[in-house]
Amino acid sequence: MASTRDIRRRIKSVKNTRQITKAMELVAASKMKKAQQAALASRPYAQLMAGMLAALASRVDESFHPFLAQREVKTRGILLVTTDKGLCGPLNANLFKLVGDIKTPAKFCVIGRKGAQFLARTKRNMVADFQVTDRVSFAEVKVAAEFMIKQYLEGVIDTIEVIYPRFKNTLVQESIVRPILPLRSLKDFIANVQADAAAAGAVSTDDREIAFEPDARQVLEALLPFYVNRYIYQLVLSAKASEHSARMVAMKTAKDNATKILGELTLEYNKARQAAITQEILEIAAAASLA
Repeated sequence: MASTRDIRRRIKSVKNTRQITKAMELVAASKMKKAQQAALASRPYAQLMAGMLAALASRVDESFHPFLAQREVKTRGILLVTTDKGLCGPLNANLFKLVGDIKTPAKFCVIGRKGAQFLARTKRNMVADFQVTDRVSFAEVKVAAEFMIKQYLEGVIDTIEVIYPRFKNTLVQESIVRPILPLRSLKDFIANVQADAAAAGAVSTDDREIAFEPDARQVLEALLPFYVNRYIYQLVLSAKASEHSARMVAMKTAKDNATKILGELTLEYNKARQAAITQEILEIAAAASLA
């Protein structure tokens, strides 16, 4: 049995660990709430733009726009959205598993240091690395989105796909591959956006007739690239909410495990102390009987 001094040292160490994990849990919970609020706040804007695109879909010939032009896929363009820090459970590992399943030629852009480290370690073709703060401003994400769009329009890549952790609820984050470009059709793209909104309970309908100036085609040319940027921004917001949720759950689990270990060590310490006291009593009694 370990000495009482060793057990006390371990108890102190576990208490410090529990205090740290509890603080990290509270911080992650606060950040998670802010990230969820940011994602929810941007939905009405995205839904309004989706409604405008739906009104445009029936008025223009979709074949003219490069986002809708189908081409042979020689090189995939993938935006990998990971975390900057660890301690968030299997969140990043699940994303890396999706990357490992990609066997076709691909060029990677990455948001998050963990993803950049993984791509460098596995010697994959990483062409750009972007940093996004916890506040996730649209300007930060726009830089990454526009870089991907430029690569797509120049023919360097033939698709734009986003690998990210989709936020479903506090306990569940689903790692998925979301195709962005090329769009099979504008109507299908709108249908996918509305399906996501329906899953989140944020469906709104607007049957008003919309007049476009100067004409529907020019409005679509200006609106569609901006909406793709906004769509990618929405995915990054979901990824941030997933990160903070996963970290909060991981830290809560670590705190609970530390509490359990602390109880076991306290019991072991009491037993060791009781055994030491009993041994001292026996030694005193034996010495007294020999006197």
